Amino acid sequence: MKKTAIIGGGASGLLCAIFCAKSGIHVDLYEQNSKCAKKILVSGNGRCNITNKNLSSNDYFSQNPSFVDFALKEFGFDAFEKFCNSIGLLLDAKDDGRVYPLSNEAKSVASLLISYAKNLGVNFHTDTKITDIKNLLNKYDSVVVATGSEAASHLGGNSDGQEFAKEVGHNIIPTYPSLVQLHLGSKAVKKMSGAKVDGEATLLINNKKELICKGDILFTDYGVSGFAVLDISQGASVALMEHSHVSISINLLPAFNVQMLSAHISKVASNMPHFTILDILTGLIPLKIAQAILDELNILTSTCADEINIKVAKKIANQLLNWRFEVNDTHGFRHAEVAGGGVDTAEINPKTFESLKQKNLYFCGEVLDVVGRRGGYNFAFAWASGYAAAKDITNL
Repeated sequence: MKKTAIIGGGASGLLCAIFCAKSGIHVDLYEQNSKCAKKILVSGNGRCNITNKNLSSNDYFSQNPSFVDFALKEFGFDAFEKFCNSIGLLLDAKDDGRVYPLSNEAKSVASLLISYAKNLGVNFHTDTKITDIKNLLNKYDSVVVATGSEAASHLGGNSDGQEFAKEVGHNIIPTYPSLVQLHLGSKAVKKMSGAKVDGEATLLINNKKELICKGDILFTDYGVSGFAVLDISQGASVALMEHSHVSISINLLPAFNVQMLSAHISKVASNMPHFTILDILTGLIPLKIAQAILDELNILTSTCADEINIKVAKKIANQLLNWRFEVNDTHGFRHAEVAGGGVDTAEINPKTFESLKQKNLYFCGEVLDVVGRRGGYNFAFAWASGYAAAKDITNL
């Protein structure tokens, strides 16, 4: 009987274990945590954005983006859905392409995958940290490294997989946090901590617009969070690593342009002469943000409406629609959902995920230099890469 060792009980490791065991292979799955699937459990705020219906290499960042093409074609949404249906895990595809379990609960994804793997005879070795890859390669017919990345260290994220890869001669692309909050070089953010808007974030690298993302923006003690920020964070993180100048422009009211907004401020000021400028702005944005904007512009919050001319209204409107902040850091690997960089995909077979440096050694999921956008893309690659490795190991 062929024996396979899988290091890591996350998405790619579990799926690989299932397909290997289904083909009658003896599978030992080694997981350093006391439980498997910790990242699955916290994904999508506990709802688990399990995959996406629309998958292409455009949704991934890598030194070699087309590396993902074959795997995503072989085990794309339809194949994944068929597998999920076969184990009773029904999916709910949203209009924007994002897919969640019908139960709307990440727990159901984790427990069904683990139960199914156990039923197939996968041997789970939890609380077991592997330190010697060469020893495993001597004991097993094949070894799969599905250790993830340094992201979410509180859930066990680390660089073990990259160290294993280095041991057998692999090149490692420098890693960086992605889908992560950003630190801003401004005292104003602390005053706005906890305030949230549905806005627009523009990433500027060396003062050149690179990317605009809409969504919620949450101000924090250190900077900004929220979906719009997570969506620009990959580009920001890479640029910071390359020592480029990184800044963001925040549009707090994307439904307006400067002319409309300054006209609105002037109109309210004229209709309500006894209002203060703070009163006018709190009809548009959260109070904390209104106060911080006025501080930034050196306008007293007590300024009376009848003192607001069109020039002042335009100045305020400009700031509301294009508030620039320097980005001086990310919130780090611990708080990142995923990480970019990793094992160089030029040294991995894109059809089988076997190492081109070491026979019978496979690398799956986030340990590789592949990181997806937010929206189920990282899970999609984890499932596809786990399946591809299993297919080769079992000669499916």
